[in-house]
Amino acid sequence: MRWIDGVASDDLPADDRGLQFGDGLFETVAVVDHQPRLLERHLARLRRDARALRLPDPDILVLGDEAARLAARGAACGVLKIVWTAGSGGRGYARPDTPQPRRMLSLHPAPAHSVSCWNDGVSVTLCRTRLAHQPALAGIKHLNRLEQVLARDEWAASGAREGIMQDQEGAVLEGTMSNLFAVHNGAVATPTLDTAGIAGIMRETIINRLADLDQAVTLKPLSLESLMASDEVFLCNSVNGVWPVRELLGHGTWNVGPLTRSLQDWIDHHRLACTPATRTTEGQP
Repeated sequence: MRWIDGVASDDLPADDRGLQFGDGLFETVAVVDHQPRLLERHLARLRRDARALRLPDPDILVLGDEAARLAARGAACGVLKIVWTAGSGGRGYARPDTPQPRRMLSLHPAPAHSVSCWNDGVSVTLCRTRLAHQPALAGIKHLNRLEQVLARDEWAASGAREGIMQDQEGAVLEGTMSNLFAVHNGAVATPTLDTAGIAGIMRETIINRLADLDQAVTLKPLSLESLMASDEVFLCNSVNGVWPVRELLGHGTWNVGPLTRSLQDWIDHHRLACTPATRTTEGQP
């Protein structure tokens, strides 16, 4: 199910700059109980990132209304994708003098991950593809995702559930579809994303949740060595919530830790993501 500029359609104009150049942004929103979760945070980031890319502001009220109406039409648990592009344009890189942005909303089934991803944790692998430094785009969820596409292809047959990406200097930044946290001696850290990577909404939500519990989260460069010395490691995104990491293939293992479990319980209680506890029997695991 897809709406383009408020109309049910699958016909994206061939001259759309999002298609031609990746000139745009996207948000991936969990739908639970027919409700788009953390929608205000997603739309706030969309507006913030649009300004960073010098795109016209999205109409938050229109997008919020369309997101709610589209989510109400699908399965109780699923995924809503919002795309905001620079609209149609010519062959060259220059935008039109007055860009006319295009909005696209689409509804998708929840991913069919095994329950063991949440209960037992996941194996991850270290990707060969590295994230390039580009401070002007760091943290932004823009449509240029070829680094993630190439990295994702690396671990398709490895048995891993996610790939961990480093920057050009070897610092650990994130997963191909997730953000990463590490806990060592009770201290929580997540990588800084000021040169590359995506500042995820679930990452932001977890940082705020831990702040409410008087648990500071340190944003800092994270080396592979410091990651492996951690007591617990977990991944997060807006759709899956929190996955414990039990193994980095070829490097070492971790146990599922108490902080990871407490965050999973909190996410389930507030029905914030498409976890096993929030899914229905409508053809979903």
